Amino acid sequence: MKQHFARYALGLAILLLLLGHATRFYQIGLINHLDAIIYDAKLRLTMPKSVDERIAILDIDEKSLAELGHWPWGRDRLAMLADKLFRIYGVRVLGFDVVFPEADNSSGLNSLEALAKKDLKDNGAFQSSLRELRPQLDFDARFASALKGKPVILGYYFSNTEGGVSNGLLPPPVLPAGTFSGHGGVAISAWKTFGGNLAEYQKNAQGAGFFNPIVDFDGITRRVPMLAEYGGAYYESLSLAMVRAYLNFPKVMPGYPDDAVSNNQSYGNIEWLDLLTERGTTLRIPVDENVAALIPFRGYQGSFRYYSLADVMADRIKPDQLAGRIVLIGTTTPGLKDQRATPVGEAYAGVEMHANLIAGMIDGNIKFKPPYVLGADFILLLLAGAVMVFWLPRLSALPASLVALLVLICQIGINLSLWNFANFVMPLAAGLLLTFSLYALNMSWGYFVESRSKRQLTGLFGQYVPPELVEEMSRDPENYSMAGRKAELTVLFSDVRGFTTISEGLEADQLATLMNEYLGAMTKIVRHHRGTLDKYIGDAIMAFWGAPLDDPEHARHAVLTALEMQQALPELNRQLAAKGWPELKIGVGVNTGTMTVGDMGSPVRQSYTVMGDAVNLGSRLEGITKQYGVGIIVGETTRESLKKSFVFRELDRVRVKGKAEPIGIYEPLGVEGEVDKAILEDLKLWNQALRYYRAQDWDQAEVALLNLSRLAPSYLYELYGKRIALYRKQPPGEGWDGVTTFETK
Repeated sequence: MKQHFARYALGLAILLLLLGHATRFYQIGLINHLDAIIYDAKLRLTMPKSVDERIAILDIDEKSLAELGHWPWGRDRLAMLADKLFRIYGVRVLGFDVVFPEADNSSGLNSLEALAKKDLKDNGAFQSSLRELRPQLDFDARFASALKGKPVILGYYFSNTEGGVSNGLLPPPVLPAGTFSGHGGVAISAWKTFGGNLAEYQKNAQGAGFFNPIVDFDGITRRVPMLAEYGGAYYESLSLAMVRAYLNFPKVMPGYPDDAVSNNQSYGNIEWLDLLTERGTTLRIPVDENVAALIPFRGYQGSFRYYSLADVMADRIKPDQLAGRIVLIGTTTPGLKDQRATPVGEAYAGVEMHANLIAGMIDGNIKFKPPYVLGADFILLLLAGAVMVFWLPRLSALPASLVALLVLICQIGINLSLWNFANFVMPLAAGLLLTFSLYALNMSWGYFVESRSKRQLTGLFGQYVPPELVEEMSRDPENYSMAGRKAELTVLFSDVRGFTTISEGLEADQLATLMNEYLGAMTKIVRHHRGTLDKYIGDAIMAFWGAPLDDPEHARHAVLTALEMQQALPELNRQLAAKGWPELKIGVGVNTGTMTVGDMGSPVRQSYTVMGDAVNLGSRLEGITKQYGVGIIVGETTRESLKKSFVFRELDRVRVKGKAEPIGIYEPLGVEGEVDKAILEDLKLWNQALRYYRAQDWDQAEVALLNLSRLAPSYLYELYGKRIALYRKQPPGEGWDGVTTFETK
């Protein structure tokens, strides 16, 4: 103890300094700046960087200003625009990220009204003409009428400018005064004045929302308040109002942890807002103590489709480009001053911030920084500090370096896991400073010597992959990681047909025994061919090949597994029949493609699994095996990589649910060189029938199918026979591509 007293004392001083910051007894500006930088970096690294097609932005851009004149435009044009967007383009919800505080007098109606009251009050012809022209010249009334009965949300702003004056009309508050009484931890923003829309606009629109953001201490906008207080009542933001309009205006309920209620509201902090829909479902929006939500940026500016308003007004945009979309009208023009400094851009369009929030609320992927995160940060700092303060001085250089590295990895790993899998935002800068400071302190005593470290990952993968593969991995563990990555893999899905009927005819213990025998036999085949068993989904099996151990022949092993599963069924069914149980039939789908593989899930439960479009397609292929009466269907990519190794029968070209592009689907008949000659002869005749079918030569196709049916009846031949009969009555036309579309999974 005496030998290391100085290092203990200095280490404890560093730890206490950082714990004081974590508990907010005081704030260290450097740490806050570092946390902001780390937050922005995590956001940029993990944002999907994809375009969300559900939301469109109609841009008051330079092109629009050049064609339609300076802003604001006449309300007659805006009336035409609003009518066109709903009547022709069929938009779902329309929001204005602009405010209309003043009347439009550009038509000259006021001057005509003045003449009618004075100089021309006795002129009957003038009075009659004015009555006829008044509806056309009252641009404000036209715009208000165009908004009526449509899901339109107007924008407005709040202000605390000294001596400011309110104008326009506010919408009804979303929550009444006193909603947050007894919850002292709620620090909702309060405002003195507002800039609203003309009363007739507001009364005809279905709602309105403010567009004030929160600018953090470093000048960056990362949050937008969902609610704001004015006159004691609470009003909703533009993005929240649009989501409510999208969901048919569900009720808003503030959310607190359970103990806030059970302990007589002793815990005052709000943590979420709940939208209670008509269907009885709840959409939860995480908020902080300011009732603000972190903006879930999808990517850099342009993560949503932008369309120039000039193109919309001139009908240069096709209706299907906006049909069913949530549409925001805003501006990217610098001169109209709606650009903000954000983590993803120094001049980011404010309208796209609202679009990101709308998408995030609908998807439920808004990051969450609840107040109790501070307690978790304190505990992690205390644990990490205790380990390093009292352990590092007792260790030599290499073990001390390994401990420091482990602490660092744990801090970053916990932080990123909570970020990725639970959408939790935890501070990280204090923990990193603690680790580096204590490590540097101990190394500065002169006992550090360079060394290499080797981390063993074998134990981590033991629960996911066959033991024989774990053995191979243990020989070189540094080459394997459970972190998510993209790779070309092959996935297999299998499912028992008619499982519901089977389960209804058996007792619970019999069903359990049957499934154990079936899953055991099938799993043995998967592992025999070096597959990674992903999961059981009831009676279904999901497996993949190519990870965590690289397998250049992943597609071949998957197809061999599918064939062997079908070959194993007769023997298994004989065993089941001996017990008086029904026989089993299965469908198997196999697909190859780029997938994301890694350890995924939540802090409660994680799984080493695969995700992506190629995985979804594999599931769809399994689902349509019964449509063609075959046991196995593989995707086009799998077949292309194995066409020299296996004999395949092309079944069709299909467009499965969730995919726009058609793909070829194939049934593997066996390994090349091992398939009976009779099957190969049938295959030639089938290929010929398929060519006739796609050429719309129904007679020749029908003859070929009849010949095939005589040789070996098949549901597949009956299916195409029925299609031909249908197409004789309803010809598909010259542009027919022969693709079958499936609308169900």
